[in-house]
Amino acid sequence: MTGDGFRQFVLKVHSRCNLACTYCYIYRGPDRSWRDRPHHADERTMRQTAHRIAEHVEAHRMRAVRIDLHGGEPLLTGPEPVVAYADAVREAVPDGTGVTVTVQTNGTLLTSPVLDRLADAGIQVGLSLDGGTAALNARRIDHAGRPSWPAVRRAARLLARHRPDAYAGILCTVDPATDPAEVYRSLRAQAPPSLDFLLPHQHWGARPPGRHRPAPTPYGDWLATAFDLWWNDGAPDRPRVRLFTEIVALLLGGSSRTDAVGLSPITAVVVETDGTIERIDSLKTAFPGAPATGLDVFRNSFDEALRHPRIAVLRAGLDALGEVCRDCPVVRVCGGGNYAHRYAPPTGHFRHPSVHCPDLERIIRHAADRIGEQLSVSSRSLV
Repeated sequence: MTGDGFRQFVLKVHSRCNLACTYCYIYRGPDRSWRDRPHHADERTMRQTAHRIAEHVEAHRMRAVRIDLHGGEPLLTGPEPVVAYADAVREAVPDGTGVTVTVQTNGTLLTSPVLDRLADAGIQVGLSLDGGTAALNARRIDHAGRPSWPAVRRAARLLARHRPDAYAGILCTVDPATDPAEVYRSLRAQAPPSLDFLLPHQHWGARPPGRHRPAPTPYGDWLATAFDLWWNDGAPDRPRVRLFTEIVALLLGGSSRTDAVGLSPITAVVVETDGTIERIDSLKTAFPGAPATGLDVFRNSFDEALRHPRIAVLRAGLDALGEVCRDCPVVRVCGGGNYAHRYAPPTGHFRHPSVHCPDLERIIRHAADRIGEQLSVSSRSLV
């Protein structure tokens, strides 16, 4: 079999977290399935998941896959389970298959020995934080209300100075109440090779669908300012900002490699600590059971998951969008935004514009204008 299979496997190492971030979409969202799952993936689950990945790789004749080891906080039981999961996949896939492994951590447990163990095992380390200062990370606290920043600052310094070869980058959720210049520059100071600015996982449950164009654009304005700082940053060590590079690529006729923008099929699938196969994590914000498929790695293959109706809709591109989105002039760049952001409880479906629709249009048109300044063409012709 050939074709577009899953190319990114998000494997949950641990289902609990040592932080209690005020905006966490997993532990503060309506889907509480994490409560019923084992705290960590056991060896049997790891081996079976690795077997299913290898089976999928062989069936689709893939040359490379990406493994993202997540939680909760995946380092809660130290680096060994993370390394064991990575090793299980690498040992299972056919010879010659490239396997890129990244662990996404809040950084609080990343000591020098832990980092060395991960780096020596060929595992890249990504950090999640909201900026490069204590104040910007005020929402990232532990269960006793204590700040996480001192430990995360240590982790960022370790990565930048001790093992830059293992530094994957930083994920940052946008908060429009912050100064984008302060956020960008303070994150830039952490010397990450890449950044990604994420729109918060919200949907129409907070406000009724319908008012989206025109509308206020607090996130879009924030992103436009950050885009200019990045665009004008001529230093050789300028980080790659994933959202911005994806938008630029789409404006220039390329395809997307993220579920945040573009119409490319989602190629990611999630495996929970008990081996359950689920849809993208952001769906946990919609309603209880929204990510569920009813499948697991012990009874089902990833090809079965690929054909599952609830996963197929994530890969349907333009056909998954409502009429308003299909008629929008920026749809081929926006792609409707993150699937979870289109959900509206009154209707119970996802065929609405993104709750961040005006913000997405704002940053897309702004990026088009900046490109147009260099290419001497208008944003209208780009979108």
